[in-house]
Amino acid sequence: MINKILVSACLMGFKVRYNGSAKAHLSAQLSRWQQEQRLVIHCPELAAGLPVPRPPAEIMLADGKDVMHGQARIIENSGQDVTEQYLLAAWLALRTAQTSGCSAALLTEGSPTCGSQFIYDGSFSGVRKAGMGVAASLLSDNGIAVFSENQIAELIAWIEEREGQKISPRKGDYAG
Repeated sequence: MINKILVSACLMGFKVRYNGSAKAHLSAQLSRWQQEQRLVIHCPELAAGLPVPRPPAEIMLADGKDVMHGQARIIENSGQDVTEQYLLAAWLALRTAQTSGCSAALLTEGSPTCGSQFIYDGSFSGVRKAGMGVAASLLSDNGIAVFSENQIAELIAWIEEREGQKISPRKGDYAG
C-alpha cells in the first residue's frame, strides 16, 4: 500500500502564498509521486477562505501548539487578529489528510500554518525561531508525520521504511 502525502499547494507551483506567489519545489521525486497519485495537494489558508494575496501573519511570541491550546494568537502585520481563520485552516488540513488517507505531510517552512521546523517570531522583522505552525502541530499531534520542503530525503527514507522498498533517487530529486 502506498503512503499518501498531504503537500502544500504552493510547493506544487500554485500561487496561493500570502504574497500571491508559489514556492515551487516540484522536484523529480514530487513529480513521480504526483504521477503515482500519492500526493494530496492542499492549501490550508485558501481552504479556510483567506484571500490571495493576504497580509503577512505571524504567531505572537509562541508556536502553533500554543495557538491550538488557546494560549497564543496569530496577528497580521496590520494588527488584525486572524487566529480563528488559521485555526480553521489547521482543522481543514487535518480533515483533508485524514479523509484522503495521508500518513505524511510535506509542508512549507516558515508559515504560521505549515511551518514544521521554524516559524517567524511575531515581530515581523524576518527573525526565525524553532517551532511549528498550527496545521503542522495539529497534523503531528494526530499521528501524521510532518516534513518540511527541505526534508525530501528524510521523507523518502520514511516512505522506504514504511513500504519496504527502495526509492532510487534520480537527477533533481533533492532540488530545493
